[in-house]
Amino acid sequence: MMNRYAHIENGIVTNISLWDGVCEYNPGENVTMVLADDNARMGGTYDGEFHFVEPPVPEPTAEQVAASEIKASAIGKLKALGLNDAEIASITGG
Repeated sequence: MMNRYAHIENGIVTNISLWDGVCEYNPGENVTMVLADDNARMGGTYDGEFHFVEPPVPEPTAEQVAASEIKASAIGKLKALGLNDAEIASITGG
């Protein structure tokens, strides 16, 4: 039976792989294999227990904000012309 194992390097989960825990497997130097639970995620930490903090969502750039405003303006104008949401979605791709 294959189980999920976390690759731990310096307390950080750097990878997760399936392994039977028996066959020879060399994940690399300085890597400790730990049977993973539902909390094991790449980028998380391990100190006897797995921990993961979701990274913050980055703020949109000025260019992204401007593009969003232009798209909203264009959609508003298309609606003013009488197009419905399905018609607008077919034009804008979303």
